[in-house]
Amino acid sequence: MQQRIVLLDRDGVINHDSEDYILSPDAWHPVAGSMEAIADLTRAGFAVFVLTNQSALNRGYFDLPVLQAIHSKMMQHIAQHGGRLTDIFFCPHRPDEACLCRKPATGMIQQLQARYPQYAMHQAFFVGDTDKDILLAKAINARPVLVRTGKGSVTESQRADYLTNVLVFDDLRQAVDAYILPFFAANHHSNAE
Repeated sequence: MQQRIVLLDRDGVINHDSEDYILSPDAWHPVAGSMEAIADLTRAGFAVFVLTNQSALNRGYFDLPVLQAIHSKMMQHIAQHGGRLTDIFFCPHRPDEACLCRKPATGMIQQLQARYPQYAMHQAFFVGDTDKDILLAKAINARPVLVRTGKGSVTESQRADYLTNVLVFDDLRQAVDAYILPFFAANHHSNAE
C-alpha cells in the first residue's frame, strides 16, 4: 500500500522567500494557495513534513526562540485552513560548517526516519524550489517536484541534468491538485480493482 507522505521545503514553497532571510514572524508570508494545499493533503491522510535549511541561525541573524516563533505562526496559519504539519526539521548550519544535515545532505532525512520509522522515503513526494531540494529528493529515491515560486523559476531555467524527469508546477497548490492528489486517487483505484 502506497504511503501518503509529502516532504516540503519551507522558504519559497510554503512562504515567500527573501534574499535577506525570514528573520521574524512578521516577515513570514504564505505563498497564495499553500495553506489550502497543505490542508487538502491533511484531509487526504498525508503526513506532511517540512525540511528547511536555516543557516541564519548559526550566522547569528536570529536565535532559536525566533525560529520557533516563525514556525508557530506558520503552523497556526496552516491549522486555520484545516491543515497540519506532522513535524518540522531544520538545519541551523552555515555552508562552510560542512555538516551532514544541510540539504542536499541527508541528515534531516535520517532524523526524520529515526523519529518516524514507519515512513518509507522512496514513497514520498518532495516539493522544493532549489537544486538542493531536488538533489536530496533524488538521493533518497523520493519523487522530486519543482515549483516555480521562490527560487524555482531560476532553478528551472538552468536546465541542469538533475532536473531530468522532474515535474515542474507553478506552485504548491498546483503540484498538489494536478499531481500528488490525482496520483493517489489513481493508485487507490487500481488497488481496489
